[in-house]
Amino acid sequence: MEFITLGRTNLLVSRTSFGAMSLDCKEIQAFGDLADEKACAIVHQAYDAGINFFDTSHTKVACERRLGAALHGIRQNVMIATKSAATDVEELCIDLTESLQALESDTIDLYQLENPKTLPLQDDPLYKKLLKFKEMGQVKHIGLATDDLEIAKEAVESGLYETLQFPFSMISGQSVQDLVADCEKKEIGFIASQPLNGGVVSNIPLAFGFFSQFENVVPVWGAHTQEELGQILYFVSHPPVIDEQFKAEVEKAQMFFN
Repeated sequence: MEFITLGRTNLLVSRTSFGAMSLDCKEIQAFGDLADEKACAIVHQAYDAGINFFDTSHTKVACERRLGAALHGIRQNVMIATKSAATDVEELCIDLTESLQALESDTIDLYQLENPKTLPLQDDPLYKKLLKFKEMGQVKHIGLATDDLEIAKEAVESGLYETLQFPFSMISGQSVQDLVADCEKKEIGFIASQPLNGGVVSNIPLAFGFFSQFENVVPVWGAHTQEELGQILYFVSHPPVIDEQFKAEVEKAQMFFN
């Protein structure tokens, strides 16, 4: 497993990370009373393969709870990121308290605001509260998760957020690749959500190899089954060869979708 420092944080995370927001997917829910056990098995499969970075959200309460339960006893060996879609300070405080309880942890390694309608800047009460959480040790680092390109650009330009999570896959347009480059220049950790573009991209080796070209990008892979996670993990130890044929295949896919 390859590890990188996430932007200017001190978080040394696995380049292949786990998107725990899929822990309540229909494939896991289909196990009924055994769904919690199945979710735990997938998380442990990721951990045993060397993944040490797990991303979730408080908008997915069941996923936070299942991730917390699965990491019981090994919490000290991993880094957890979660998110809050709070729009005011009171809601943000409630979200953080509930996330800490669900994740069975006294601190969150990366706490991200999720899809704000406008970007909280330095004088905004939400941002000030995030800094307070950090000062108190309840969170270690502050990030932003958004699918709005203009807000993402504003966040990068502001320098107030240590990480940015944004949809990024091999069929993303040039504007997103420019965003990735800007994050690298400003030492902002870039977390790629939807690395398979919500299932639009089905060629996992091509997608996996694409991300290996970006040294500052950490894709969060949301596996729905142990078999799907196994396919992703296979390419950790058997990385695709990045040659002219590979680049031609990526370009072909980009031209088809764009």
